[in-house]
Amino acid sequence: MLASVWTALWFLPAITAIGIWVAWSDMKFMRIPNKAVMAMLLAYLVFGPIALPLSTWLWGWVLGAAVLAIGFLATAGGVMGGGDAKYAAGMAPFLIGADWRVLIALFAACLLGAFTAHRLMRLVPAFRRATGDWESWQRDDFPMGLALAGTIIFYFSLSVLVSA
Repeated sequence: MLASVWTALWFLPAITAIGIWVAWSDMKFMRIPNKAVMAMLLAYLVFGPIALPLSTWLWGWVLGAAVLAIGFLATAGGVMGGGDAKYAAGMAPFLIGADWRVLIALFAACLLGAFTAHRLMRLVPAFRRATGDWESWQRDDFPMGLALAGTIIFYFSLSVLVSA
C-alpha cells in the first residue's frame, strides 16, 4: 500500500529538498548533517497533522523513536553509520502505515541503483573533475544517504503517480 495522494503531496516537497541535501552531503563529505535530520522532523511536525489522521501522526513519532533505537544498536555494532541511523529515524515517521514489502523492495532497488550509479560515475573523468573534492570517491564505504533519500523520494513520488 502506498501513501494517499493527499499525504504524498504534502510531504513530497520537503522530503525531496531534504533528501537531495542529504544525498549530496553524504557523497561530498560522507556525513549526513544533524540539521538535515532535524529538518525532516520539523517537516513531519508541521505537515504531518495536515497530511495524516492525528492517531497515525502520533504513531509516526513512536516509529521514529523505535527506528532511532534500532539504528543506535546497528551503529554500535558497526552495521551502519550514525548519520544513516539518524536519517532513517527521521524518515520513519513519514512512512507510518506504509506496506513494508513495498518499502523493502523499493529500498533494495534504490540501494542497487545508487551503488551502481555511484561506482560508475566515479569512473567518468569529466564527472570526477567536476566533483573531485567529494570524499565518497576516495573511500571504500558507500554513502548510504544516497539510497535512503532515494527510497523516501521514490516512495512518495510513486504514491502520486500510481494514483494519477
